Amino acid sequence: MNQRDKDLVRLRPEIPSAKVSENMSRDEQFQNKTLRPVAKLQNDLLIEVFKNYIKKHKNAFYSFSVEKKFTFVENAIQKDIKFRNSLKGIIIGQFSIEEYLVYVENSSALNKRMMNIVKERMFSNIQLLENEMAY
Repeated sequence: MNQRDKDLVRLRPEIPSAKVSENMSRDEQFQNKTLRPVAKLQNDLLIEVFKNYIKKHKNAFYSFSVEKKFTFVENAIQKDIKFRNSLKGIIIGQFSIEEYLVYVENSSALNKRMMNIVKERMFSNIQLLENEMAY
């Protein structure tokens, strides 16, 4: 492992609930060992990127009901391909070379897991997105 890879892995927060065991699928191991810690590390950036996305869509998000806000987040992540690719880049850019090589073996399934994690992060931070109105 080169120095960049060591530094990237060292920066990641530990997630005690993200267990990795032999009886898990390789994808689930990758999710818990790599995707979840990277998403947590990148959380503040993901929130800012989403705030910018809201701004580019004329701030309509702020007038939505809570349910519609969740739908907006889900649609942005699932249906806006450019935005989705940007989010993937924010996560993939934090992979070590070894992790990237594992990722490309099954990128389609891992992308689904990745976007679900990002979506759940946005859902759990919905109040941070709503607070933008106060500024």
